[in-house]
Amino acid sequence: MITELPISEFQPSQAKTIWDVRDADKYQEGHIEYAQSQPLATLTKEKLDATTGDIYVLCGGGTKAAKAVALLDELDPSRNIIHLTGGTRGAAACGMTIIQENG
Repeated sequence: MITELPISEFQPSQAKTIWDVRDADKYQEGHIEYAQSQPLATLTKEKLDATTGDIYVLCGGGTKAAKAVALLDELDPSRNIIHLTGGTRGAAACGMTIIQENG
């Protein structure tokens, strides 16, 4: 099941599974705290099955995340997939911590 949650209403935590579905280079340029790099092209049924609980999905602005949540829902319609609308750009705009990694 897909639900949407504006990024401005989201509180990242280590206890939540947060997938940033952008390419690895974009992820390293800046991502929200606790987000894991899971590029859209790497999403599989096996990866989904290896993860428990709700999955929060975001990208830079929303385009890739929309594709990712649709794919994940198709792979397992019983899972709760949350699309974090507004993405990383929205998170930065509302003052959330953005982590930059030097590659």
